This record gives sequence, structure tokens and C-alpha cells, in this order.
Amino acid sequence: MTAKQTTLAIATSGQGLYEFTKQAERFVGEAGISTGLCTIYVRHTSCSLLIQENADPEVQTDLKNFFARLVPPTTDPSMDYITHTYEGPDDMPAHIKAALTQVSLSIPVSEGRMVLGRWQGIYLFEHRNSAHSREIILHVS
Repeated sequence: MTAKQTTLAIATSGQGLYEFTKQAERFVGEAGISTGLCTIYVRHTSCSLLIQENADPEVQTDLKNFFARLVPPTTDPSMDYITHTYEGPDDMPAHIKAALTQVSLSIPVSEGRMVLGRWQGIYLFEHRNSAHSREIILHVS
């Protein structure tokens, strides 16, 4: 059994959740590894990864809105303690949101497929307001 690895580029258009379950499933299916572990890692500090419900889009809306209330932009008076502001009012809040979530996931592989639950999807959680191209590393062994 040989490990396989690839890089996905996910284009974002601002804050929100971007599902890439199908791309990850395709990679794992083509890797030829029956039993193992898929590690997913995002190479950025202002976005994160989530496994979340993919059946009702209101879940993604509510998560985005919750994190916006939890960590508002630095222009909000409650964030006047923030010193890292030169990259824009959404940058340091994006780093905080990424610190509260995760930048890597580990998903078991069985019979050549990731063992995800019925309603689980894999998401890039973009925390910046502007468009970005994000790199995600997929590794299965």
C-alpha cells in the first residue's frame, strides 16, 4: 500500500462555507487504498476546515452568522483591543476564527471510501471578506 497525496485549489468569494466533499471522495476512491486514513490540511491561517451537515444550507448560514457575532471585525467597538489591523478589519478576526476551529481533519477510510456520516460534508470555512484561492492538501495512506 502506497500513500497518495494531492492538492486542491478552492476559490472563495468571501466569508462562508465551501463544500469539497465530492473532490475528496473522488481522490480517495482513485487512490486505491482500501483501509486507511485520509488527512486533509489547509495551508492558510485565516480559514479553516469543518465536517458539518450538508443537507440543510441554513446550517452553513447559521454557522457563518454565529462566528460573525462571536468574533466581529476590528471596526466593532468590542474589538478595540486588537493590534493586528494593517491587513484589514477582517484579518485578525479571521485568525481568531481559524484558531477556534481546525486546519486539519482525519477521516477513516474503509473499503476505499471515507467513512462519513449520512449528512456530513467537508467544508473550507473562509473567514476573510475578499476572494481567495486556498490550497488544501489531501493525503491518504
